[in-house]
Amino acid sequence: MKAVKLYKSCEAKDIKIEEVEIPKAKENWVVVKVMAFGMNHSEALFRKFEIDNDYFEKPRVPGIECVGIIEESLDNNFKKGDKVIALMGGMGRSFDGSYQEYALLPIKNVFKVNNTNLDWIHLGAIPETYFTAYGSLFQSLQLKENNSLLVRGGTSALGISSIIMAKNLGCRVIATTTDENKIDYLQYLGVDKVIVDKNNFKEQMNEKVDKILELVGARTLLESMNFLNEGGICCHTGLLGGVFELNHFDPIKDIPNGTYLTGFYSNYPTQNIIDEMIDFINTYSIQPELGNVYSFDDIIKASEDLEFGRTNGKAVVVVDEELKKTL
Repeated sequence: MKAVKLYKSCEAKDIKIEEVEIPKAKENWVVVKVMAFGMNHSEALFRKFEIDNDYFEKPRVPGIECVGIIEESLDNNFKKGDKVIALMGGMGRSFDGSYQEYALLPIKNVFKVNNTNLDWIHLGAIPETYFTAYGSLFQSLQLKENNSLLVRGGTSALGISSIIMAKNLGCRVIATTTDENKIDYLQYLGVDKVIVDKNNFKEQMNEKVDKILELVGARTLLESMNFLNEGGICCHTGLLGGVFELNHFDPIKDIPNGTYLTGFYSNYPTQNIIDEMIDFINTYSIQPELGNVYSFDDIIKASEDLEFGRTNGKAVVVVDEELKKTL
């Protein structure tokens, strides 16, 4: 089968597809025939520098999510042909991930999705992005109908899926982008107010909101929190700003009185939460916003486009040979 293996950090242009043996199922692990997988910012970070850390075994197949079909299982809960998604929990880091035709994955990371009518390509845009959006909005932010929501980092795949969910719920949404060319796209998604986030965020924001989804991260977190209503919640989920820690963070001074700071760590999905997420998508007839769709053979271009922000919506890579013919 075909697989991408990383031996050390590299640029996207240096990614290579190798021929390797198809894995065999073992106790508590199943083999998934990968139909498609979504591309994620964290995979670019892993490829560019994280993989060089000594605690990662190498070589490693990257990829933190996929959709596919059970190919082989020793577990009674899964049978050959089951439609599944897989994500997180060390996938593509602690063990080989989705950038391959067949993936050996622990059953704790694999979830049945028999209750969806989405085609494989649109389903490929769901697992990590929609799970993280759903968890951030409803578990961490406790988003309610008619809340006002600021999404800082609105044109990321996670930002887009969060906007779609919030608008379907009936929320007023403010979203930021650093690219003036994406204003029309955010308005197309239903965003009520778009802020071009460069040097004058405070002046443009000029109002407070009930909830904030912080996807830029530590670089803008403290600034964002100043725009929460009393009782409001800010959820730190993303790291788009490239700053991973807050130096000299003083919770007493930096968290405004009567507001709350939380986060969402997407490493622990469960079948119940996946079912809830799919039910929400079904209830509102949500169709994920696709960015570019690539063949597995075009993984270099897919990785470059992801890294340099050349796509709106979720980038999806099609792995299955028959599905490729639909591109």
